[in-house]
Amino acid sequence: MSIILSRFAYGFATVALALGVSLALSSPRSSAVAQDGSSTAGTDSKFAAEAASGGMAEVKLGQLAQQRGSSPSVKSFGERMVNDHEKAAEELKSVARQQGIALPAGLNHKDQATYDRLAKLQGNEFDKEYAQLMVKDHEEDIAEFAKEASGGTNEALKSFASQTLPTLKNHLQLAKEMARSVSTS
Repeated sequence: MSIILSRFAYGFATVALALGVSLALSSPRSSAVAQDGSSTAGTDSKFAAEAASGGMAEVKLGQLAQQRGSSPSVKSFGERMVNDHEKAAEELKSVARQQGIALPAGLNHKDQATYDRLAKLQGNEFDKEYAQLMVKDHEEDIAEFAKEASGGTNEALKSFASQTLPTLKNHLQLAKEMARSVSTS
């Protein structure tokens, strides 16, 4: 009798373990977990939201640069930001829609505060602040996009990040040139 119970207990434990593993693997909540404890799916969504918000800020600041800037390089760079980031925003919206990811509809508080601060400046003072901001911002963007391109789990977002990186690197180069030109004037 004890052998039968032992075999039954062993069999029950095996079935329970198999069922538990099966449920865990099929559960939509069982997304991979990053080393910092965050869900990688959540990390991808966070990247998408931050990229969308940052893109909106680039567009608004680019429009402001065209209005407030005094240097032709600032005005030209601002125009480039509007064109390139509007295009990237449309691509990101399409990817997000396909992946079921919600994107923000407006600027976050930090970007709005930056916009408000720069909107009070004009001429050379605006040019210098805007140029410094664009260098710093694009350095940060490149790091985030490279991180997503190499470590994201959502293939569509990884592809978007990879395809956008060369444009961001070009923007950084142009921003550095703009910063040099306005610092000497």
